[in-house]
Order: sequence, then structure tokens, then C-alpha cells
Amino acid sequence: MPLVLDDFDVIASRTPLFVDLKPGGRFTAPDLYRAGGSRLVAKRLGDAGLLKHATTVTGRTLLAEAAEARETPGQQVVRDITRPLKKTGGLAILRGTLAPEGCVVKLAGHERLAHTGPARVFDGEIAAFAAVERRQIHAGDVVVIRYEGPKGAPGMPEMLAVTAALVGQGLGETVALVTDGRFSGATHGLMVGHVSPEAAAGGPIGLLRDGDRVTLDVTARRLDLEVGEEDLAARRRSYRAPAPRATTGVLAKYARLVSSASEGAVTSPAAPASAAVARERAGVSA
Repeated sequence: MPLVLDDFDVIASRTPLFVDLKPGGRFTAPDLYRAGGSRLVAKRLGDAGLLKHATTVTGRTLLAEAAEARETPGQQVVRDITRPLKKTGGLAILRGTLAPEGCVVKLAGHERLAHTGPARVFDGEIAAFAAVERRQIHAGDVVVIRYEGPKGAPGMPEMLAVTAALVGQGLGETVALVTDGRFSGATHGLMVGHVSPEAAAGGPIGLLRDGDRVTLDVTARRLDLEVGEEDLAARRRSYRAPAPRATTGVLAKYARLVSSASEGAVTSPAAPASAAVARERAGVSA
């Protein structure tokens, strides 16, 4: 059965956050290894009924491998799953007028679930970083970085530099960042990535202008731009896509063939599952 974007939301909504790792937590990967490692994490998930009985590369099932976990007495990295850091996972899938095909919001490491503010729009990470350096981003802004998706980049670069600079200026908890690129595991603050369709594929993110109001509501699973349909239609008619960044070679070929980030950003995507199949999967374990 195909894995679809909404499956990640279903799985995250019922899987607690129980491993206390940086950047949102206290410990590092070596600390996790000393505590009992990934086997211990798998054992916690298995004991809670959150893992399937899948076969691993060793020929044994994941649950059989997890059963051999050795927990270091007194470790504080991997918590009891009944006493998690948060009751749900570290990401959610949103949709809305700015992301009709979906996007991913990172929830780990901060507590904000909503933000509304004026868009500050940049065609690429370099331009956004330069604006941050010039201190042109202010509390309440929604920093929008587009043309960094699978087709537009081409590829899907991390927006780590911009978020790190915003945190360095004390804006990490007062701005939101929205991009059709992706974000790093080390990213801090409220960040939405994988916005689909991407700007280079004609997505609404390509129609945004400075000052447009953008609303992010994790509870409602929405990412919306507050622009009237007539205005958007006029923008579509006058829209001119920028020249491709890669015109020859393997990157140009990739940009022509790659699918949406919502389908995995692959060059030979399988047919997406139907909405009925996606709903049916909501009851299937991770």
C-alpha cells in the first residue's frame, strides 16, 4: 500500500515524543548510544504497540531486535513512553490555500502552534539571509523563501542558515519561516517546509507578495494566505517564472522529471493513493 503524506501526520499524532535530544532537548547522539541506543527506542515503541512486526536486514523482526536492548541504569535520555516530553510527535502535516498539496511543520523544540503576520518574500535562501544580516526582518514577520523546492533549487536544500541567523538576533520565537525547500533537524523555531506545489511548479507560494497576510494554524492543520481569489487570479495571469537555475546536465534533467515534495520528490513517482485509501490507513500502526 502506498505511503502518502497524511500517513506521517497520523503516525505523529499518536506517537509520543519521548527521547530528550538536542536541538530541542538536553542530550546528544552519543548520550543516546550510552543510554541504550536505537534498540532501546524501538523497544519502547514496541512495548507501546506502535511498531509493526517487520523484518529487518538481519532476517529477524524489528521487535526481536528491540527485545535485546540493554538500558543503562539511571539514564535520562529515553524516557518512559507513559511520561513523554510531549504527547505527540515532532511534526504535523498542514494544508490550505498556500499549500494545497500539503507541507510539513516542525513542532519539536518550541511550543508555538499558531502565527499570523505579513509575508517577507525572498526568491532563494541567499536573498533571505542577506535581509536577515541587514536586520530587515522584524518580530511578527513570516519569512517566505521560495524557489528552493525539488524543481526550483533544483534539489531541496536546508534553510538552516536563515533560521540560525534569526535565532542569533533574538527572533526565533517571534517570526515564522515558510519555504518550499526543507529544514534541518537542527532548525529552531516555527518553520514550515516542503510547501507543495512549489513555486517553480506554479504553486501559490510563487504568487505571494511582501505584506500579504499569512496564517499558520497547527491545531486546524492549515497554512493560508489571506488574499482574495480575484487578486490571486490577476497575479496568475501576470506571473512570469524566473529562468531555471540549471539548464544543462543532470540537474536540469532532474528538475524536469522530479515530482512534488508531497509525493517524495522522486523522478519516477508511484501513483498516489486515493483519499479513501489514505483514510483507511489512519487506523494502521506505524
